[in-house]
Order: sequence, then C-alpha cells, then structure tokens
Amino acid sequence: MKLSMRAVALASSVLWGGMILVIGLCNVAFPAYGKEFLSLVGSIYPGYAATPDPRSVLVGTLYGLADGAIGGVIFAWLHNRFLTVRSTA
Repeated sequence: MKLSMRAVALASSVLWGGMILVIGLCNVAFPAYGKEFLSLVGSIYPGYAATPDPRSVLVGTLYGLADGAIGGVIFAWLHNRFLTVRSTA
C-alpha cells in the first residue's frame, strides 16, 4: 500500500510543529520545563533561540512545521520507493 506524500507530510508537520509549540508554551509558563530539549532544537534551527518568550515559540513552531513536512515527504517517498523495489524483486 502506497502512502500519500501529502498526508504524511501534513501529519508529521502537525505532530512535530505541535510538539515544539506545546513544549515552548510550557517553557514560557514554567521556564525550567523542556529547557534542554529546546536548547537542542535551537542548536539545529538557525535563528531560533530557546528563550521562554512568545516570539521564540512562534519561530520554533514554524521551523517545526517546515521540518516535519520535509521529513514526512522524505519518509513517504522512501516507503513508496522501497515498496516498489520489493514488489519488482
């Protein structure tokens, strides 16, 4: 069964972006929460500073949405590619 690239991209985008949003908002309310995770994310995404403020949460969420979509497309493409290789062998 082939995967829809659009559906997987959308699902992974919402999951990854949503996770960064929730952890970022919790970090705004409780600055110690998720600090190490957000620092790790900040080391990967240029321009994102892991500070407990709403602007930082927005930037991290946008990066997460884009990154999740790209990762979802790559995952679906690889899955469909391996499925094709397996059925022809």
